Amino acid sequence: MPLSCYVCGMTRLRISTTVDEDLLIRARACCNGAKDSTVMERALVALLAEHRAAEIDRRIDVSYAAVEYAVPDAWGSLPGFLDAAGKAHGGPAESW
Repeated sequence: MPLSCYVCGMTRLRISTTVDEDLLIRARACCNGAKDSTVMERALVALLAEHRAAEIDRRIDVSYAAVEYAVPDAWGSLPGFLDAAGKAHGGPAESW
């Protein structure tokens, strides 16, 4: 049953789990003696931030993949630029 936090009114939920002992010891050490609930909350916040960043990266990749770069515009074409840049650096653009 969720409990209301006395400090901020946030709903809290009690969890019980088993984790690697060494991992927990190292995580506690990183948190300067914080309670296990604080360690767990920090871990969950970090996990969600990492997941969000990965989702943003994925969406950016999908968006860029949808753009047609071979179509020349006022600045030229990307493939032509990459080819010229590669020649200027002594090899294909992918190598630098």
